[in-house]
Amino acid sequence: MYKRFVPAFLLLLPAFAFSQNKMTPELLWKLGRVSGLGISKDGRHIVYSVSTPDWEANKSSRKSYMIPVEGGTPVLISKPDSLLADKNISPDGKFVLGHKEAKIKKISGKDYYPELTKSNVYVFDNLNNRHWDTWEDGSFDHVFITPTDKSSEGKDIMPDEPYDCPQKPFGGDEDYVWRPDGKAVVYVTKKKYGKDYAVSTNTDLYEYDIETRKTKNLTEGRMGYDINPSYSGKGVLAWMSMKRDGYEADKQDLVAFTGLGDAVVNLTAHRDDIYVEGFRWSDDGKKIFFWAPVNGTLQLFEVIYTGATKMLPAIRQITKGDHDINGILGQSGNTLIVSRTDMNHAAELYSVDIADGSMTQLTHVNDDTYNAIGMCKTERKWVTTTDGKKMLVWVIYPPDFDASKKYPTLLYCQGGPQSPLTQFYSFRWNFQLMASQGYIVVAPNRRGMPGHGTKWNEQISKDHGGQVMKDYLSAIDAVSKEKYVDKNRLGCVGASYGGYSAFMLAGIHNNRFKSFIAHDGIFDMRSMYGTTEEMWFVNFDWGGPYWDKKNTAAQRSYNEFNPINKVDKWNTPILIIQGGKDYRVPVEQGLQAFQAAQLREIKSKLLYLPDENHWVLSAQNALVWQREFYKWLEETLPDPGKIKKGF
Repeated sequence: MYKRFVPAFLLLLPAFAFSQNKMTPELLWKLGRVSGLGISKDGRHIVYSVSTPDWEANKSSRKSYMIPVEGGTPVLISKPDSLLADKNISPDGKFVLGHKEAKIKKISGKDYYPELTKSNVYVFDNLNNRHWDTWEDGSFDHVFITPTDKSSEGKDIMPDEPYDCPQKPFGGDEDYVWRPDGKAVVYVTKKKYGKDYAVSTNTDLYEYDIETRKTKNLTEGRMGYDINPSYSGKGVLAWMSMKRDGYEADKQDLVAFTGLGDAVVNLTAHRDDIYVEGFRWSDDGKKIFFWAPVNGTLQLFEVIYTGATKMLPAIRQITKGDHDINGILGQSGNTLIVSRTDMNHAAELYSVDIADGSMTQLTHVNDDTYNAIGMCKTERKWVTTTDGKKMLVWVIYPPDFDASKKYPTLLYCQGGPQSPLTQFYSFRWNFQLMASQGYIVVAPNRRGMPGHGTKWNEQISKDHGGQVMKDYLSAIDAVSKEKYVDKNRLGCVGASYGGYSAFMLAGIHNNRFKSFIAHDGIFDMRSMYGTTEEMWFVNFDWGGPYWDKKNTAAQRSYNEFNPINKVDKWNTPILIIQGGKDYRVPVEQGLQAFQAAQLREIKSKLLYLPDENHWVLSAQNALVWQREFYKWLEETLPDPGKIKKGF
């Protein structure tokens, strides 16, 4: 199908889509998005789906396939679930776990005054009144146990409790699991409501006994995030855990215990450099495979589980290379089936030899597209920071890079703030796309990124506008020394914390940059504190509320590190992008920044997306985003040769 389709599509690309042999926004939004579903019950096939966006229709279509575990020709299937074991079916086959909303609290005007059916009012007496992109309406996701023979209605195992399982906004059925004996369910929730919920990250694992209908807290006394419960075939429970309440970016470890009175074993505590992103038990229950950031990539590891509490578990890195392992489908003998990306390729499925880490590509959904365009070279550079540290900086070059020429160059500022900058493949902040439009991209692993040790990751907390900004400038200054970098055409771009970084750098860059792009960035930390929803983040990372005048860390955040206090130094064109349903970094942040730039008569533009949250999910909105992104860069970092020719 792809061999017939891609050339026809390329011929129809509009003029602004640049060259036919380079990645373009339109081509990016034609790529198939591969999601691994699992290994079939008979162990012979890999089951996966491919979602293909249709930007003309502003929707996506999804198809499912299976291939042999050793690789082969994909076969289209209509009912993928029938081929897979269902973890939500009880071991005896009598019950199924699921979740649905349960109305618990009165919130709307109609809840209080049923006769006022046309009212459109919320009545709040507590915080957490909105989260991510949704206003609280008094309904909570609850876990239900339902007989598979449908002989009765599902039983809510959290009746009348104003707590969510799955956890909002991103949780799914990984938040609940059957105990192997089928007599209990373990689920994740944060049993706090309102203000208490908004200031805490303390989720726990709860065990619900089906016969007694009693619930007990399995992680009482563990104060941070406890998530992703999973049992081995031998009945050992493992999960991911953080220590500190209120610190969402604490070191995430892999822990386990048998539930028979043994102490919890922390399997990764002794490795300061490991932050566990996800895991899966081995088929024999003796090992756990997990993936974690290391040196600007995501790699696959294994840890042996012996149950011992005083021995340091042996951890082995299985894979190496410039790629990201970002999911494990399952195990087939001596191989693992994983999802893999790099900066030039969207996710595909691979097999990994557990012994030596060698990989074989199994799915080839986007091969024809990638074979028709030029790839972008990615390179590691090690830059010395102002405090004498060695910092990894990814540099991504245009596919037709010629070192004898000069190129406009973009400093990319990562969000998070504590998220790894690895070989990911984004459908918005796509390095391949940026470089393919003729830009060199500089992407530093600055302070606040896992994969370089806990100290490096934590140094950003309460120092958002300090050493990190120096790290950014060290990176761009170092790369700018190369003869192929046009110092007169430097730009700075980023979203979320990266958007904050762009706002902050706009006031302190000393004329390095000729253009800024800030998406959903924090512009005024005081109004951000007053309108954001996850209060634990601003309390921990900034030091507390702005009214606490005696708190030195907080006052430094709201004054020295507050971009709004640097606006008098702004002198550079800036594109400001803001989502209307972004409640994490609410709309006033972008509007204030645009208004300030306009009133100071700085060349500026506001791209407002009223129906998007902190991300951009609609295909056509994303294309407008990308077209405006590159249009802005063309305007503010113009090619001098084209200007002279009158283009």
